[in-house]
Amino acid sequence: MKTILITGASTGIGKATAKHFSNKGWNVIATMRTPDKEQELTKLNNVLVVRLDVLDTDTIDEAVKAGIDKFGKIDALVNNAGYGAYGPLEAFPRENIIRQFNTNVIGLLDVTRAVLPHFRANRSGVIVNISSIGGKMTFPLGALYHGTKFAVEGISEALHYEMEQIGVKVKIVEPGAIATDFAGRSFDFQNNEALEEYQPIVQSLMKGFETILSDDTKISSPDLVASVIHEAVTDDTNQLRYTAGEDAIQFMDMRKQMNDESFINAVKSQFGA
Repeated sequence: MKTILITGASTGIGKATAKHFSNKGWNVIATMRTPDKEQELTKLNNVLVVRLDVLDTDTIDEAVKAGIDKFGKIDALVNNAGYGAYGPLEAFPRENIIRQFNTNVIGLLDVTRAVLPHFRANRSGVIVNISSIGGKMTFPLGALYHGTKFAVEGISEALHYEMEQIGVKVKIVEPGAIATDFAGRSFDFQNNEALEEYQPIVQSLMKGFETILSDDTKISSPDLVASVIHEAVTDDTNQLRYTAGEDAIQFMDMRKQMNDESFINAVKSQFGA
């Protein structure tokens, strides 16, 4: 049986991926910040629920060790933990800016670095980094979130070359709008109404998000993303990028076909900016 380690497995894409791989007969190291609250994954066969906070390197090392001690080997890593920060840059305290990049970028690197010696020793492994269509294009007021996802894209593509030297594959999964709590628990929205100049675009963005999130035909399930992750892990190809969701496919196609000016104007129209 092969083993996969997944970060951010308490909800959404991470939990769906843990369940999907368990159903496919994999051992699963399902990591999260508060494993004592988890009640569903702990009941599944061959699933180890363990604490891992991507901001705490001790918990990262401990989780990797616990997984190897339990199952003997790790064959795949899914860097899923992360959240979105949106709002005018002026409205963000510096600590929130640092936390966004530490979680989505530095945390991803720390988890990857913790697993790499194991992969290198075995000369095998698959790393799947969860990016977003927001790693290939931007929407208003997302300087921080898109900055982190653009970073994930660059890190993953560059890492692809050096990992090939040790028999490890690197994959990027780019979901669109997903039916998760991204706009709730996993969302850091900052605004300061005293910054009057930004309020029109803030209101336009919120209305645009509400429209998108209220249309079930434009939102994919976490299970769909989990199936794409499974494909990326198991297809034994060197394919780098995988798009997840019909809306993501449409947005990606539109971005490829348009120049910067045309795409930016289309986004402004979408969000009434």
